[in-house]
Amino acid sequence: MDQVRIDITTPLRRYPIIIAEGLTERLHLVLRELGLSDRRFIVSNPVVWRFHGTLIGARLPGSQVVLIPDGERFKVLSTVTRIYDALVSAHAERSANLVAVGGGVVGDVAGFAAATYLRGINFIQVPTTLLAQVDSAIGGKVGVNHAQGKNLIGAFYQPHLVAIDPLLLKTLPRREFRSGLYEVIKYGMAFSAELFARLERDLTGILARDPFSLIPIIADSCRIKASVVEQDEREAGPRRVLNFGHTAGHALEAVTKYRRYRHGEAIAYGMMVAAQLAVDREVLSPEIQRALTSLIAQLGPLPPISDLEAGPVIEAMMHDKKVQEGRIHFVLPTRIGSTTIVNDLGEPELKKGLKAIGLKG
Repeated sequence: MDQVRIDITTPLRRYPIIIAEGLTERLHLVLRELGLSDRRFIVSNPVVWRFHGTLIGARLPGSQVVLIPDGERFKVLSTVTRIYDALVSAHAERSANLVAVGGGVVGDVAGFAAATYLRGINFIQVPTTLLAQVDSAIGGKVGVNHAQGKNLIGAFYQPHLVAIDPLLLKTLPRREFRSGLYEVIKYGMAFSAELFARLERDLTGILARDPFSLIPIIADSCRIKASVVEQDEREAGPRRVLNFGHTAGHALEAVTKYRRYRHGEAIAYGMMVAAQLAVDREVLSPEIQRALTSLIAQLGPLPPISDLEAGPVIEAMMHDKKVQEGRIHFVLPTRIGSTTIVNDLGEPELKKGLKAIGLKG
């Protein structure tokens, strides 16, 4: 398939998202075309580097590689310090490039380091998971978790390039691949009935990781994200819709110490909570709720949830960074491709929504 290029223009900078089968093979040429220096530091983790290090190392010779631990529980400030230590030891200057090769954790941690080292150095995203390719690598939200909540410490710092190669997904474990698809469902449900229908129609090819099925849903997701970021870089208004499924999802991750759920799995549960709340408020039809839960179910079973209590999850929601003046801002679907944001959900209503997906009261 032909290369897809999507340019994002924000107050901070204009940068391209490039999507192409085999793009990693010519990554060095793309960086050169963008006028970026050859002084590069690659941040990855041992799992990703075992699969892709030989290829990327050959295409970006002379790069210093910094490996950080794998997993959401390592998305903390102490991990960022490892990157700072490598940059300081190598006397890295502002013209240096920090290249994140990995999933959302690698991208978020490396991006926060790039945003804060010398008050900002060049940052390149090479996402190796579907979730990162369609969501977390785009838009400039970087940061780390705190014990009391997800992504509470961070910055808005746009990358200089997002290089997406669907061939990198070939080595992705099935569970991680499915985790990314839940985020694509989010885009369809919140923004695009056409994308939602494409997922329903092409799911067999998508699950087989056929580039002809994958590239269109990746590109559609990137276009949606790019459009929203251009309108609202710092999440003051329209960008809040991207949090569909994330309020309850982030809380589920927090109460399980980021160990039970992949991010997309938590978001899948979060979307089902939001849909139930929307049905209870009579702003969403039960038929559309069933279409959403059916598509989620077709991806396979989610990790268990029935042993969790609703109370601690609601408490975790109150620590979410989107809470304003003590009110939880919740994105509710109204139909496929459309949402509304409410801030008047009380504890009884939230508890009912959580119990509907299986939590204990």
